[in-house]
Amino acid sequence: MPLQRVHFAEDVPEVFRASLQDIRRELEVPTEFPDDVVAAALHAAKNPRLPELDRTDLEFVTIDPPDSMDLDQALHIERTGDGYTVHYAIADVAAFVQPGDPIDLEARRRGETLYAPDKRTPLHPPELSEGAASLLPDGVRPALLWTITVDATGEGTGVTCERALVMSRAKLNYAGVQKDLDAGNASESLQLLREVGTLREQRELERGGVNLPIPDQEVVTSNHGWGLEFRAPLPVEGWNAQISLLTGMAAAELMMKGKIGILRTLPESHDSLRHKLEHTAKALGITWPDGTSYAQFIHGLQPKVPAHAAMLAACTVLFRGAGYVAFAGGVPERPQHAAMKAEYAHVTAPLRRLVDRWTGEICVALSAGTEVPAWVRESMDEIPKTMDEADRRANAYERSIVSMVEAGLVADRIGTEFEGVITDVDERDTTRGVVALSTVAIEGRVTGSVPLPLGQAIRVKLVEADIAKRTVAFELAP
Repeated sequence: MPLQRVHFAEDVPEVFRASLQDIRRELEVPTEFPDDVVAAALHAAKNPRLPELDRTDLEFVTIDPPDSMDLDQALHIERTGDGYTVHYAIADVAAFVQPGDPIDLEARRRGETLYAPDKRTPLHPPELSEGAASLLPDGVRPALLWTITVDATGEGTGVTCERALVMSRAKLNYAGVQKDLDAGNASESLQLLREVGTLREQRELERGGVNLPIPDQEVVTSNHGWGLEFRAPLPVEGWNAQISLLTGMAAAELMMKGKIGILRTLPESHDSLRHKLEHTAKALGITWPDGTSYAQFIHGLQPKVPAHAAMLAACTVLFRGAGYVAFAGGVPERPQHAAMKAEYAHVTAPLRRLVDRWTGEICVALSAGTEVPAWVRESMDEIPKTMDEADRRANAYERSIVSMVEAGLVADRIGTEFEGVITDVDERDTTRGVVALSTVAIEGRVTGSVPLPLGQAIRVKLVEADIAKRTVAFELAP
């Protein structure tokens, strides 16, 4: 589950440029690809390993942000009796990358694509990730084709995963698809996306699963300065995400039955986290009724409402502790992803996430009843550690950028008083803690001369907002 990402509606304000460079240096964010990696990518782009199965008859489309070129997934859904058949094509990175080649070794160093307001740092060279391996609508591509049968209730009932040639018919974006759906002009496949996505959301709620519709933060610049706005996800983004989640759960089921795989896991959260989130909800003026579960509460939030958007961002704390577990010859002792309330695997973003190449290979083999490739077996124990480190860097990168922007939002308001609620108190020094502002979606350190009143509304004075240090600090107002 990602943190909210910051986007700039126009060019990055100069005040942030130096800080962004500092963040990249501190976290050792990779720069350009080495020459041998680029050369290998150019060669691979012209010499992919193509499968025999041809499914270019399926009218796939991709749905992504308009400026995306690294298209991992293409979709086609059809009605089958009183249920559905979901065809989900996933970019076949292994058709271009061989174990131990320069592209593979560099991808293992990077782990995943990193995002910033001014640039992307891709996992694979653009010659592949935005060209030959991407499911762009400019020709035939090799893919891992997932075929999942879904019943009338939205429950998956069967799955196969096989290599196939596919061809996307169109590069669509969320806003355009939502507009067509609302107007009744969307294709039958996209109308079925809404049906299946809605059913899957209901199934998720019934099993107690949580899928955060995290809003993006967008820094909007104008003649009057700049400010922070939340961009709430469109409904179609949630429906599209449900297809990815459905596929990840189907993959996990294959792996558990085959007793080999790499799962994405998350332990159950502690009661203390619920108490902290209840205080945050109070700070934002949101009612959390007694007896309401995490899932019920979160499903009731509306990302278009600013206070709810801030609450959803705070709820990312529920997903701390997520990791990966590799297994062979048995099954993990704790295989479940607590947020999903199910077993789950990452398999749908191989252009942007390293582990998906391994899990894809495992699922193709298990689906066909053949041996998992030796290179996968020999290296799969390393992948959880590689991905954990990549996730730590990605999360630190996004947190640093969000903190930088938050500091910039109030940098010219030192001495100003704000309303807020204390959401956390240091157990060793109760005069120190964290305040969530009620009118601006910012959290910051706060100190007082007396113990801080956890969960209570207070007024605080801004005493520090440092863009370079990426810090915001307050004192209790007199």
